[in-house]
Amino acid sequence: MLKKLDIRNFTLIDHLEMMLYPGFSVITGETGAGKSIVIGAIGLLLGNRADAKQVKRGCDKCIIEATFDLSIYHSDVLKGFFEENDLDYEPEECLLRREVNANGKSRAFINDTPVTLALMRELGEQLIDVHSQHQNLLLSKEDFQLNVVDIIARDRQQLADYRAAFAELRSAQHRLAELREQIATSRDNEDFLRFQQKELSEAKLTLGEQEQLEQESELMSHAEDIKRALHEADCGLSGDDTGIVNLTRSIVTQLRSVADVYPEAQELAERLDGCFIELKDISQEIASKMDDVEYDPQRFNLITERLDLIYTLQQKFHVQTVDELLDRLNAINAQLSNIDNSDEQLQEQEQEVARLHAVCVEKAAVLTDMRRKSATLVEQELSKLLVPLGIPNVRFKVDVSTADLSATGADKVMFLFSANTSTDMQPVSQVASGGEIARVMLSLKAMISKAIGLPTIIFDEIDTGVSGRVAEQMAHIMHDMGAANRQVLCITHLPQIAAAGSTHYKVAKHETEQGTVSTMTQLTDEQRITEIAQMLSGSDVSQAAIDNAKSLLAL
Repeated sequence: MLKKLDIRNFTLIDHLEMMLYPGFSVITGETGAGKSIVIGAIGLLLGNRADAKQVKRGCDKCIIEATFDLSIYHSDVLKGFFEENDLDYEPEECLLRREVNANGKSRAFINDTPVTLALMRELGEQLIDVHSQHQNLLLSKEDFQLNVVDIIARDRQQLADYRAAFAELRSAQHRLAELREQIATSRDNEDFLRFQQKELSEAKLTLGEQEQLEQESELMSHAEDIKRALHEADCGLSGDDTGIVNLTRSIVTQLRSVADVYPEAQELAERLDGCFIELKDISQEIASKMDDVEYDPQRFNLITERLDLIYTLQQKFHVQTVDELLDRLNAINAQLSNIDNSDEQLQEQEQEVARLHAVCVEKAAVLTDMRRKSATLVEQELSKLLVPLGIPNVRFKVDVSTADLSATGADKVMFLFSANTSTDMQPVSQVASGGEIARVMLSLKAMISKAIGLPTIIFDEIDTGVSGRVAEQMAHIMHDMGAANRQVLCITHLPQIAAAGSTHYKVAKHETEQGTVSTMTQLTDEQRITEIAQMLSGSDVSQAAIDNAKSLLAL
């Protein structure tokens, strides 16, 4: 329930603070006084688009703040919303705030925590339903009519189950379409793919092959230079008289010959002997490598041809390594395998689509059954409500016909209406007058609010096109809605409706030094009499109008 509404610097409002109460309340005021401004402010809390023009001239920003009491509804859904979004849950003081800066940018808060506009909209739609005149156009929308039937049917879980199954079906259908497209494309390219497969397969490529061949090619290309360097190194180390190895061995022998008389020579000899062993080992290894380095023209030609083939394939397939060529071959093999097995894959996917379609049909049938039963209830309840609203010969039918599977099921819902016994029933939006549509919408809202337990409902001039006895009946309906643990607010120009409210607010416009300002005040009992009398007779309030006003308030 909406406990308090605080509006600051919003269009013509400086500061408006309203305390609101359970039951049925009314808001009156002359045309242009600012009643729609209040609705616009509440709309911001429901996620409506913000506009810099909404900020009062000369102010930096406007603030719309609403305080709700959620404790009286004991809603696990609302509590779950706060827990899922990591928001503080304070059921007795739930605060929604929207701030709009003069540059048009806005911020949203729930219990002083910044939130996205989408999150505020999601919560706001569970707390307030604003019915404005343009919503009467919803009666021409098939999805609105279907939604009404679903609400009365209480098929939320069944609809969620169906939508999950339908999402799976659409996904499977999408995969089937993709598979068919892939198969068609692959078959168009089959000859080319098989040519590529043959070319890569016949190359018999192996991992690491390119690096090994390139290294061997480089070695053969410099074989003479390598052999010359190794030969000169071998001569320097192992030459008969001047070779380093023989000289080192001779020096070691001389040092050891004087070791007895010069002990330090022994240590030097041992150190040099270690060098002799290493030099001798290096000399032997160089000698052996000289035999390994040979230039084989035939082998060199084979290596060159093999590398040319690899380079050609890399260029043709736009890759850099043999590994990538092998990956390409594997991909081609997979594509050709899909082509070879495409009929089987296609059949499996078609069977999956058929299976999921059957599941959807089954779940849609459950929805259809619930909707047809709900349609009967809507017809009966709406007829009961519309007869006292001045349509004694009303005929109303909820036509539930079969449709193709969609996200909402396999049903098409249409509201058929006739206000006279002599005319055939036709779609309500085509044959009902503005006043009749308003009465139909009020009746539907009464049914919906009872079914889903909307905490707060605001009617913005739902009484358009009606008067007299019909207005009294509309007031009774809204009063009964308020009495059923609901909060109902109605902006009205009709005294019959204004008199039925438990609480009465008046919107007025005043001229000040700072400009035009709208205000909203809660009326006392005496003020209500005067206000309703003015609504009955105009600005010149007669005693008869006052008496009539008192009579209306006594009802």
